[in-house]
Amino acid sequence: MNPFDIKSALLARHAQHVVLIHFPIALFLVSVAFDLAASWTKKHILSVVARYNLLIAAVFSLPVVLTGILAWRWQLEGQPLKGTLRLHFVMGMTSAALIWLVCWIHFRARRTPEGMLPQYRLPLEMVAAVAVVLTAHLGGILSGVTSPG
Repeated sequence: MNPFDIKSALLARHAQHVVLIHFPIALFLVSVAFDLAASWTKKHILSVVARYNLLIAAVFSLPVVLTGILAWRWQLEGQPLKGTLRLHFVMGMTSAALIWLVCWIHFRARRTPEGMLPQYRLPLEMVAAVAVVLTAHLGGILSGVTSPG
């Protein structure tokens, strides 16, 4: 395959998932960092930055989940998932759901008269960040980038 052939790169049966996944991971982890900084410094602008990074991460999680499912269907022809791949799938769905839950909490709080974010969001964001990192690690094992040990 020619590395400069855009058609073959864009139409590869699994490439889109591998490329797209980096956006929601980075955006979500940066969102958590901004939210922690906003909580620590009490600067409202950091909270706004966190909220919009979170929204973009949540939106990007949808095509990532879709391309992951399509890669499974095309490459494994719909065979039942086993082992690390099944764990990666379950963790990926859990991560996406947690990202959307945290996003919902942020935007729901914005609609309240006080506009205050609940304090339980920070531990929830930490749990979601750990889920995202574990999912990414499992994906790295599957792609051969990371060794299992």
